[in-house]
Amino acid sequence: MQVGVTGRNIGPGNVLEGNSQVMMEATIEAVRLLPSTELPGYTYVPGSDTPHPIRDPRGHSYQRKSPPPRMLTPTNWAENRHYLLALDYFNHGFYWEAHEEWERLWRASGPDTAVGKFLKGLVKLSAAGVKVRENSIHGVRRHAASAGEVFADVAAEVGTEYFCGLEFTLLQFAADRAAQISYKDRISSPHKPTRVFPFVLQTEPMPLA
Repeated sequence: MQVGVTGRNIGPGNVLEGNSQVMMEATIEAVRLLPSTELPGYTYVPGSDTPHPIRDPRGHSYQRKSPPPRMLTPTNWAENRHYLLALDYFNHGFYWEAHEEWERLWRASGPDTAVGKFLKGLVKLSAAGVKVRENSIHGVRRHAASAGEVFADVAAEVGTEYFCGLEFTLLQFAADRAAQISYKDRISSPHKPTRVFPFVLQTEPMPLA
């Protein structure tokens, strides 16, 4: 996993501003894990005029049948397309879509398992991204801080450095960074996918797509 403490947001406006009031320069590019899968034409932002992806006939996933996800395990993550797609969503600014995909995996994998708890942390981290898009800074802080606590608990439970391809230390750093950043400006186009965090979740090793 790559985490950038320096980064420039992808998209219009100065979305990120550091605690020292200095804009961060983004140097990390998000590598697609499932490049053959087309990303949606927009990202859903609750409370905006973007159509709900599933309920609205104009939605990007309206009446699209998706097979139920396979249970995620520490050994099958590189072949789990739902997991990899959610990472692609997150890394390219589709936070609502990442949240929904990880939540489906969370249910399939068992909420009380170590994997389920790990996915809960990712659900909360993506929810923080949604709250940035909703301009709810309190929501960002709450979800990001909660994600960091979950990652710390799972790391202590499983006793490994990496889990499902991601490094716990850097996950906790990412959650902490997301909770501390000052999100200064509104994003002018609510439907446009925009990366709002100065980090990407990159697996180690990279899966063979």
